[in-house]
Amino acid sequence: MKKFMAMTMAMVMAAMTLTGCGGGGSAAEGDVPVIGISQYGQHASLDNCREGFLLGLEEAGLVEGVDFEIDYQNAGFDDNIATQIAQNFSANDVALMCAIATPSATACYAAAEDKDIPVIFTAITDPEQAKLTSGNITGTSDKLPIDAQLELIREMQPDAKTIGILYTTSEPNSVSAVAEYQEKAPKYGFTIEAMGVMTQAEVNQAADTMISKGIDCMTNLTDNNVVGVLPSILEKTNDAGIPVYGSEIEQVKLGCVASAGIEYVGLGKQTGAMAAKILKGEASAVDMPYETVEAFEIYVNPEAMAAMKLDAAVENAIDVTAE
Repeated sequence: MKKFMAMTMAMVMAAMTLTGCGGGGSAAEGDVPVIGISQYGQHASLDNCREGFLLGLEEAGLVEGVDFEIDYQNAGFDDNIATQIAQNFSANDVALMCAIATPSATACYAAAEDKDIPVIFTAITDPEQAKLTSGNITGTSDKLPIDAQLELIREMQPDAKTIGILYTTSEPNSVSAVAEYQEKAPKYGFTIEAMGVMTQAEVNQAADTMISKGIDCMTNLTDNNVVGVLPSILEKTNDAGIPVYGSEIEQVKLGCVASAGIEYVGLGKQTGAMAAKILKGEASAVDMPYETVEAFEIYVNPEAMAAMKLDAAVENAIDVTAE
C-alpha cells in the first residue's frame, strides 16, 4: 500500500512539474489563445510599447485570461536570445507573436513563417529596410520626424554646425535614419558626424571618440544599443557641455535637452488595436499594411537646457519635468 501511494505521489509531482514548465502555454493546450510578446530589451520606450499594446487589446474589448493569455519574454539586447524566444513561441504554437523592436521582429518572422503564425511588430523605424513587409506580418512604424528634429536643433542652437550620431551598423532602421539625416542636414546648415558600433559594449567608447571630434551636439535615434546605455552617455556629454537631443519623450525625461518625437504608449495602442482585429478574425496580418505614426510633439527638459546654457523658447513645447 505504501509503495502504491509513493508511486501515485511521484506521478502527481511529475504531472505538476510538466504543467509548470510550459512557459505561457500553447494555443493548442486550451481554448484561450496565447500571444507571445518578444521585447528586444528593457528601456522606457520599449516598455511603453508593451504597455500600450496591452491597452490597445483592452480598448478593443478583449480581456486577458478570457480572450487571450500573454507569454512575455525579454531578450536583454541579445540577438541569440531573441532567436531562442521566437523559436520557443513557434514550438508552443502561439496564436500570435508581438515583436517589440527590429531584432525581435526579424527573429519572430523567421520562426513563424513555416507555421504561418501571424506576427505583429512595433517600434520599427523602416519596415521595408528591415524586410518585414511581405508575408503574414504587419505592425506599426515609429519613423523619426527628422525634418522637425533638425528644425528644433537649429532653433535651439543657431550657431551649431556639426551633429553627432551614434548607431548600430547591423540595425537596418538606424542605417536608414542616418542616411536620411545625412541627406537632409545640409538644408539646415548642418553636417553629420556618424559613428557606428556593433554591440552595446562599444557605445561608451564611441561616445568618448565622438566627443573628441568637437561636435556641437548629438541627436539620438531609436537605436536600442545606444538608448540602452543613454544615462552613461549623458554623463559624458554633460561633462563636455554637449547637448544631446532625444528621439522621444522618455529620452528627454532621462536628460536629453529636447526632442521632436512620438509617444510610445500611443504607438503600442495602435499595434494592440491591429492585433485585436487579427485575434477576432476581422482581418489577417498578410492583408493589413503596416501603419506609420506621423503625429509628433516637441518635448523639452528645461533643467537639461539650463545646464547646457540653452535658453531658446520653443513654441508649443511640452515640459517633461512638469508631468
